[in-house]
Amino acid sequence: MIGSMAVLALTALAAPADVPVPAGYQLVWNDEFDKDGAPDPARWGYEVGYVRNNEAQYYTKERSENCRIEGGRLVIEGRREKYAIPGAKDGKQADYTAASINTLGKASWTYGRIEVRAKLPRGKGVWPAIWMLGDNIEKIGWPACGEIDIMEFVGHTADKTYATVHWRLDGQHKSSGGNLTVKEPWADFHTYRVDWTTDGMDFYFDDQKVHSYKVSAADEKGENAFRHPQYLLLNLALGGSWGGAIDDSIFPQRFEVDYVRVYQRP
Repeated sequence: MIGSMAVLALTALAAPADVPVPAGYQLVWNDEFDKDGAPDPARWGYEVGYVRNNEAQYYTKERSENCRIEGGRLVIEGRREKYAIPGAKDGKQADYTAASINTLGKASWTYGRIEVRAKLPRGKGVWPAIWMLGDNIEKIGWPACGEIDIMEFVGHTADKTYATVHWRLDGQHKSSGGNLTVKEPWADFHTYRVDWTTDGMDFYFDDQKVHSYKVSAADEKGENAFRHPQYLLLNLALGGSWGGAIDDSIFPQRFEVDYVRVYQRP
């Protein structure tokens, strides 16, 4: 994992007329993906290369085949293809490509409602995620920075979506998670969200609660990873430590995102 200090987004935005704002909240950041082309560079950056978890995909940067906005939706596409890795001295090629975009250095938040409407890819080996990391990861590492997994889906467990929290306590990696059994979760768009307060986090799939977590569980010597800003990541991983074996017949696969909205209480 890679990171650097990010900007804490506090200023409320004027909500577009068609964006509902929950009672008691204000919209502080959003992307409706309403302009075709590349993701807005003022909002999103890229991870590049083989990044984590022994995953099979090479994450590309600013490559439309893997990441683009079309028809009002962000498309992150996983592909099985021979891809010449830029700068590789030995001419090494990747067998799979995909994309991972994030708000690192552009926006991060402490507490709030983070909501993403998305349609999942389908098939063995796909591993899409909507998640957050502490923007101090470069200074203190993982899992000390904290991780909030709003949604993970792995193709070999085709009827479950997952929500998980990771942190460090007493020098050890800790986690707390839950899952929800959903018939064909990949068949349509669904809303994934976390309501994160000073007390806890509640994770939802279309208003069905998936998991709850008490923030105080990460208290240690006056510190807590979940009382500091976290930035957002959207990615499609393939294979790896949890994605498992890949069915090469399924490609290409699309992870589609309709919108991302972040609300906070005034």
